[in-house]
Amino acid sequence: MSTVIQLDIEGMTCASCATRIEKALNKVEGAEASVNYATERATILSDSSSLEALIQVVQSTGYEASEHGDRPSSAEGHSPLVTRLVVSALVSVPLMVVSMIPALQFIGWQWVVTVLALPIATWGAWPFHKAAGLNLRHGVVTMDTLISLGITAATGWSLYALFFGGAGELGMTMTLTLIGTHDQAGAEIYLEVAAALTTFMLMGRYLENRAKREAGAALRALLESGAAEATVLRDGVEKVVPIALVRVSDHLVVRPGERIPTDGEVLEGSAAIDTSMMTGESVPRDVVVGDTVWGGTINVTGFLRMQATRVGAETELARMASLVEAAQQGKSASQRLADRVSSVFVPIVIVLSLLTLAGWLLAGASADFAFQAAVATVIIACPCALGLATPTALLVGTGRGAQLGLLIRGPEVIEKSRSLDTIIVDKTGTLTTGAMQVSAVMSAEGASESDVLDLALSLERGSEHPIGRAIVAHATERESTERAITNFVARIGLGVEGQQDGVSVSAGTPEWVHERDITTDHPLQSALDQQRLAGSTVVVITRGDSAVGAIALSDTLRATSARAIQELTALGLTPILASGDHDVVAQHVAKAVGVDRVFSAMTPEGKATLITELQSQGHTVAMVGDGINDAPGLATADVGIAMGSGSDAAMTAGDITIVQGDILAVSDGIRLSRRTLRTIQANLFWAFAYNVAAIPLAMAGLLNPLLAGLAMALSSVFVVSNSLRLRRFRPTTQ
Repeated sequence: MSTVIQLDIEGMTCASCATRIEKALNKVEGAEASVNYATERATILSDSSSLEALIQVVQSTGYEASEHGDRPSSAEGHSPLVTRLVVSALVSVPLMVVSMIPALQFIGWQWVVTVLALPIATWGAWPFHKAAGLNLRHGVVTMDTLISLGITAATGWSLYALFFGGAGELGMTMTLTLIGTHDQAGAEIYLEVAAALTTFMLMGRYLENRAKREAGAALRALLESGAAEATVLRDGVEKVVPIALVRVSDHLVVRPGERIPTDGEVLEGSAAIDTSMMTGESVPRDVVVGDTVWGGTINVTGFLRMQATRVGAETELARMASLVEAAQQGKSASQRLADRVSSVFVPIVIVLSLLTLAGWLLAGASADFAFQAAVATVIIACPCALGLATPTALLVGTGRGAQLGLLIRGPEVIEKSRSLDTIIVDKTGTLTTGAMQVSAVMSAEGASESDVLDLALSLERGSEHPIGRAIVAHATERESTERAITNFVARIGLGVEGQQDGVSVSAGTPEWVHERDITTDHPLQSALDQQRLAGSTVVVITRGDSAVGAIALSDTLRATSARAIQELTALGLTPILASGDHDVVAQHVAKAVGVDRVFSAMTPEGKATLITELQSQGHTVAMVGDGINDAPGLATADVGIAMGSGSDAAMTAGDITIVQGDILAVSDGIRLSRRTLRTIQANLFWAFAYNVAAIPLAMAGLLNPLLAGLAMALSSVFVVSNSLRLRRFRPTTQ
């Protein structure tokens, strides 16, 4: 029987590393492996291989592996990189200033620069040297190879010049000359190039690792939505225990305001349960003896005694977490353009550098000059601007987004935004506010709106139900008059009743009123039916054997929802409404905002399945949602967009978070992502073009390494300047 084994992988620096490990694992007999670079995890379906054997296979390829969950937290593994980046940046700035401005070059400056630069070129750049060495063992070259080679060449040449070329003489200064000269070839150092390259590359690696470190946040937030403790009844005594100690068949007590600890069946009591995290329904569900309740939902009203039927990984909440994890495992990190080109670009640069060295030697140039031209070729090709192309645009784009309340996760989101053609929109809390409000008050013949509200306030004053609270809030705002109710009784799932001045009065569902043969006059019944067809929840107010009136409540549509749908359509996206509500409500909201395709009564798994089906048809799908129930869908979608007014699990599962909770900003998030992608592409093109155009000059000996280093810095300035243009992005609302 096949078993699933998950390994945490350490040491991967690019997507090619994941591919190499995956190939090695798939060579193991009876094993089927998938390695995810973004989450740094390998998932292996194996018939016979042991955990230890699989770990050894990974280690044999040059990487570290451990059983999933055993390695230290990502934050711990991240701190050495941060330390290298901070130290390298602090040292590199003064080092570059002194090296490139002759007026600041004091006597002995080159030896001070050497002392400062060597730790950066060795310890600071160690991740690149290590990765380059590992790749070399496997006969592969990547951008890490070129970075390491550039740093090593600049450092090695500088040390040669210091000890053998005259650059170490006190009083030596360097001047900026365009063309390298034969007589000064060995009298200059280029340690600032090595230090700057190291710092820029570390910054790019830091930004990438930060995004990967947050990959599991959605799953953690979802699991943390459950209750931490439970009140268990044992031998008739209540005892609070950690949720991990709850067992199937345990009897649990849940009071108003508490979370349901685990999935179970109600044995005693009745209550209104807020199930929005599971179903997206805006109205709490009334439960009585025999009903099923889900762990993580909230008991709004009433005392419950329940029996646990599913615990731990078997609960509905855990199942939802599994859906999120599966979707995240299916999301591989986008292959950077620089990585794709490096397999060709890097070997070409190395060959050109060697040809330059050999060519000048054969032409009769001095060894110093030939080596200088070769080093200049490597340095001018060093991918400093390439390394900045994605991180700087990402940093500025996401920074501008944060200013506008748009949190964009990273390059994967930005790349996918280009091809989006479909967007799934949740209803509750997304197109609507998620809060029940009175939308209409209807009165029967012979009664006034004030009569209806006075009696409704009197009946609902003590209610803890959200519908009752909404009615009380509305009636209080209208300064309605409250009168005493006697013999008050709450009928779970039906309504409330009592007596006022000796006459029976009630507030409840139309079905309950009909069952009691209470008369509703034709105009009131017509208005009531119209409200229900519009998707409103209706409460009928009765006195004696006739209805006094009715109150309609609805989940209010956001003022910006219709315009938001228009903006999304203008971006080339087809909107689809997917809601946990019943069809009447969903169709009404869809018609109001201009959405043609509607899916109602959708479960969390159903939303994720719908997205998967659309993807299988060739669509690139975004989803907008706000509840925990939306988390699986948000994680499954190519781009998940979470409303900031919703749950933490939705926000962490989403690729874009709309902090202010206004759906109109969704189109801004997509537009900003697409503009950032265009900026990244432009940066990459010009960074490559800059290097490629300058390489022939370096090979011809027309650029000394110092000018090559300056050209490299100028290409970086161009990339940064182009990225800064993203700060001018304006949202739809401005």
